[in-house]
Amino acid sequence: MVNQQAGAVDTIDVVIAEDSRIQAEMLRRRLVKEGFTARVAKNGVVALEEIRQRRPTIVVSDIEMPEMDGYALCDAIKSDPELRNIPVILLSSLSDPTDIIQGLHVGADNYVTKPYEPEYLLSRMNSLLHTPLEQEAEEGEPLEVTLDGKQFVVKSGRQQALNLLVSTFENAVQKNRELIQTNENLTVAQDQVQQRNRELEVLNEKLQSANEKMKRDLDAGAVVQQSLLPSSLPDTQSVNFAWSFRPCDELAGDILNIFPLTDDHIGLYVVDVSGHGVAASLLSVTISRVLTPAPFVSSLLVESIPGSDEKRITPPSEVMSQLNARFQMDVSAAQFFTIAYAVYNIKTREFRYASGGHPPIVLTSLGQKPRMLEAEGFPIGVTDEADFDEHTMSLEPGDRICLYSDGVPEAMNAKIEEFGDQRLLKSLADSQSLSLEDSVSALMADTEAWCGESGPKDDISILAMEIV
Repeated sequence: MVNQQAGAVDTIDVVIAEDSRIQAEMLRRRLVKEGFTARVAKNGVVALEEIRQRRPTIVVSDIEMPEMDGYALCDAIKSDPELRNIPVILLSSLSDPTDIIQGLHVGADNYVTKPYEPEYLLSRMNSLLHTPLEQEAEEGEPLEVTLDGKQFVVKSGRQQALNLLVSTFENAVQKNRELIQTNENLTVAQDQVQQRNRELEVLNEKLQSANEKMKRDLDAGAVVQQSLLPSSLPDTQSVNFAWSFRPCDELAGDILNIFPLTDDHIGLYVVDVSGHGVAASLLSVTISRVLTPAPFVSSLLVESIPGSDEKRITPPSEVMSQLNARFQMDVSAAQFFTIAYAVYNIKTREFRYASGGHPPIVLTSLGQKPRMLEAEGFPIGVTDEADFDEHTMSLEPGDRICLYSDGVPEAMNAKIEEFGDQRLLKSLADSQSLSLEDSVSALMADTEAWCGESGPKDDISILAMEIV
């Protein structure tokens, strides 16, 4: 546990300003483990309210946030005589020199480049906590700095400027050490090339053989994974179904399905496992087996009621909670998944759905623009304290429902621009007059066209239903 000064309270109160819920939760857990008290704010506006309600010991803020970014938050803190001595650490993936000058401009005390090791951030916090900021007796004239045609006014005190520049220097030194180590490793490898040539020839032959075997195994795995996709659609005259699936590699982290739960109920879901390759594929297959529609007593989705012919349909929110309990992941390994799951009652046209951190479901009604159905919920496996909202609505003839993975809105073109929610909605609106199958094909084609020749870099899953 860290102490500020002799006689100070033991618990250090930290405000975390971070718009990424996952990154904020990971940092909060680590700080709590180290004995800190941690409060999380989703942007600078909320963080400033938290700070003014109860003065924290230190503030750790991401730079890139909506509504109020980290620079603006830091400037607001340092401009307030009651708050200016609170140390502020800025976190960012940015590394341009203007970013450092901007940090000095707003009076930041430390700057840590993402990605960072938690131990390094803790060391920077400890350093600031053991060298508290004092109001300088006489502030010098502000220093004007021009960089890349932009003018900055550096108002930081000498201690703040020194802290920030030292932290920036430490970042640079660490990167330089990594580069030196890489160069040393390269030199050693080059020295060994001649004596290893013959060994490499033998190893290359073995590697080629292993690659061929691995390719056969991957192809076999892909066939198995494809077999878990819908082979036939539910036979009902009141609902049409369509789906499209495009893995970015041989094995995918996405999986989807449509299936009858009972004579009157249909279940459907789209799952997106973080990452790619074998690990993501194995998890997606496991999830698919857990989400089996077979009405066994032990089924997660539907269970037989002893002594009765009736069956109990598990509510979507309860499905989320049970999945979250079964698949608690190692967050440091970033192994988790998102899911949108829904149950449709053919007789009543009732549509019930829940989300585990998944992109919003889209509803398209006749004569209306497509709209997104929001549903709150953490990704599955991120935290054991997650709550999941469940929503219920009635569908009308002509209504279309579309579930999809984030491979659609996050598809990028050559300019690193995302396809985005608005283009997704426009694609569905433009294809509203087409058949459901053609509409799904059009959305897939629009996404692929946006990516260009390089193609999508993530799995894409699209699943849709239409009330006849």
